[in-house]
Amino acid sequence: MHRSATDPTATAGHRRARRTAGAVASAALLLPLLGAAPSGTAEQASSAQLQRAFATAAADYHVPQSVLLAVSYLQSRWDAHAGAPSVSGGYGPMHLTDAHTAIAEAPHHSEGTEDARGDSSRAALLPDTKVPERSELPARLKTLTKAAKLTGLPAEQLRTDAAANVEGGAALLAAAQKDLGEPLSDDAADWYGAVARFSGADDSATAATYANDVYDVIRGGEERLTDSGQQVALAAQPEVSPDTAQLRRAGLRTVSADDTECPKDVSCEWIPAPYQEFGEGDYGNHDLGNRPASQSIKYIIIHDTEGTWDGVLNLVQDPTYVSWNYTLRSTDGHIAQHVKAKDVAWHAGNWYVNAKSIGLEHEGFLASPDAWYTEEMYRASARLVKYLSKKYAIALDRQHILGHDNVPGPTTSTIPGMHTDPGPYWDWQHYFTLLGHPFHRSVKQGGELVTVLPDFDENRPEYTGCVTNGEPCAAHGSSEVRLYSQPDETSPLIKDIGLYPKGDDSTTGVNDIASRVSTGQRYAVAGRDGDWTAIWYLGQKAWFKNPPKQPTAVTASGTVVTPKDGLKEIPVYGRAYPEKEAYPTGVPVQSVSPLPYKLLEGQRYAVGDKVPGEYFYAPTFDTAPHKVVTGTDMYYEIQFGHRVAFVRAADVKVIP
Repeated sequence: MHRSATDPTATAGHRRARRTAGAVASAALLLPLLGAAPSGTAEQASSAQLQRAFATAAADYHVPQSVLLAVSYLQSRWDAHAGAPSVSGGYGPMHLTDAHTAIAEAPHHSEGTEDARGDSSRAALLPDTKVPERSELPARLKTLTKAAKLTGLPAEQLRTDAAANVEGGAALLAAAQKDLGEPLSDDAADWYGAVARFSGADDSATAATYANDVYDVIRGGEERLTDSGQQVALAAQPEVSPDTAQLRRAGLRTVSADDTECPKDVSCEWIPAPYQEFGEGDYGNHDLGNRPASQSIKYIIIHDTEGTWDGVLNLVQDPTYVSWNYTLRSTDGHIAQHVKAKDVAWHAGNWYVNAKSIGLEHEGFLASPDAWYTEEMYRASARLVKYLSKKYAIALDRQHILGHDNVPGPTTSTIPGMHTDPGPYWDWQHYFTLLGHPFHRSVKQGGELVTVLPDFDENRPEYTGCVTNGEPCAAHGSSEVRLYSQPDETSPLIKDIGLYPKGDDSTTGVNDIASRVSTGQRYAVAGRDGDWTAIWYLGQKAWFKNPPKQPTAVTASGTVVTPKDGLKEIPVYGRAYPEKEAYPTGVPVQSVSPLPYKLLEGQRYAVGDKVPGEYFYAPTFDTAPHKVVTGTDMYYEIQFGHRVAFVRAADVKVIP
C-alpha cells in the first residue's frame, strides 16, 4: 500500500521523491544566520550541508525545524563524532541509541587499584560492564532500531551518516507525536509531549526536565561550528510556550524526589546505598556523619562510572561494595542519589577527601575517546553542582571541583593505584561554562600564574592504550596538555617519582597522568622561551607549548606559596591531618605521612585553599565512637602536579 509523506512510516524512497521546493527554501532562509560565503561557492554548500539535512528531514516528517534542531543540540550539540557512539551507545547528531552494538565494544578503565574508602579497609573492585541481550535492554538504549524501521534505512547508515541520522530522529519525533494523538503541527509549542518521549525517560520528571531544556534551547537559540566543520544555527524564538499538559498523556511512571537533595530543575530519585553490618564486625558501604555541622564540605569530585547505568546501580546497592553520592545517566541526564550529603561516601580513594567531599559518578568510560557525554548529562551535572555549591559554600573553581584524577594519594604507597577518571576527554571548559564560571584570562600577558585553557576541539594530544597497550587512541579533542622536561617536543616527558617509584619514564598512556595538566588548573610560571611556557610541577620545571596565536594557557591572578626563607625544601602531603596533640583519648593518632615529593627553595605553587588539619574517626558500624578531630595546624591546598596536594602553613610564605 502506498503511504503518503505525512506518514512517519513512509519509505525513504517515497519521502525522497516527494521532497518539495519548500524544504530547499527553508534551508535557504537559514543561510543568513550562518555567516556563509557568497551563494554558489563549494565552501558554502559544504558548511550548510547539515543545516539543510535538518530542513529536509523536518519537511519530510512535518516536524518543526526548531524542535528537531533543539532536540539534536541537547543530545549532541549537533556533533556527529565521526559515527562513534556515546557512552550509552548513542550515534550521530540525534543520539540514536544502539547499546547492544556500542557499549559491549567500549574499552573500559582498568587502571588503578585504590581502596575507595582511602584507608585500606576495603578491597578494590571495578564495576561490571556486561551488556545484556538486546531484548533485555530498555527502550531508551535501542532507539536506532526503531528509527531504522520507521525510515527504511539500514542501521549502519543511521550510525554513520549524519543526514540519515537526522532523518531517523525526525521519524521518531513524528511517531511519538502520532502515538500521543497529536497532530503533526508546524507550531513548536504543540510538540512538548513528543519531545519528552524522545528523551527515552520512563518517568515523568526526567521527561519533563528534558523537554523543558529543549524548549529553553528553542527560546534562546544556538549557533556553533560542529566537529565536522558544519556551521549550524537555530534562531531564537523567545515567544514559544509549549503545551506541557501533553505530558500527562505520555503514560510515564511517577518518581518521588522527596528524599533527595537535588535542585528543582533536574530529575532526581532516591536509590539508597545500604548502611549495613555483615560478617565479623564488617559493614558497608559508607559512614554516617553530620556534615556540614560536624565538618565542612569543601570538594565535589567528578567521576565516570566505567560501567553502564543498570550495572552501576546494582553495585552501589551492594553493602559489600563502595559508594558515592550521585549517579548521572547519559541518555537523559537523570540523577539517582545514594548517600546523603551529611554522610561520607567511599569514592575518592583518600579518606581526608572523602570526609570533605561529595562524589558524582557520570555514566561513561575514560579510555573511549569517542564515547562522548551527552549535552543533557553535562547540563544536569552542572545544575546539581551549582546547587550543591550554593548549599554548602563550595567554591566553583578547579581547586574545589576536582576530577577523581586530581585527588592525591593519601600516602606514598597509594599513589600508583589512584584512579584517573574522568580523564582527558571530559570537557572542563564547557562544564564550567555551564556552571556560569567559564575560564578566561584575568591579567595581561606576562603574569606569574597561568590557567590551563586549550581549545578542547583543536587540542588533540596523542594518547595510547585505549584498546591495546601501545596502540594510539583515536584522535579526539582533549582538556589536557602534555609537559616536557625542555622546551622541545622531542625532549623527555616530566617524571613522577610517586607514580613511578623505580624511576620509570612517563608515557603517553591514556591513564598516565604523570606529565600533563588539565583545563582550569592554575600553576606558577617558572620560565618562558619563545612559544613555550614553563611551570613548577612536582618539584620540577615543566614545559608546555603555548604559542600566542593558539595558546594552551592564559595569564591568571591568585596566591602562591614558596618555602619560608632559610628552608631548602619542605614536605608535601596527600591529606591534611591534625597534629598529634589534637587527638583526644580513645582516638588513635593518624600519621600525617609526607609524600615522596619535595617543594624546593625558589619554587612557587598556586594556592587553592587554606584549611585546618582534620580527621574523621569512624572505624565502626556503631556511630557512638565517631568523632571529628580538628587541629590548630593549618595547611594550604596547592596545585602541585596533575593532582592537588597539601603543605603546612608553618612551612611556607604566601605571595599574592
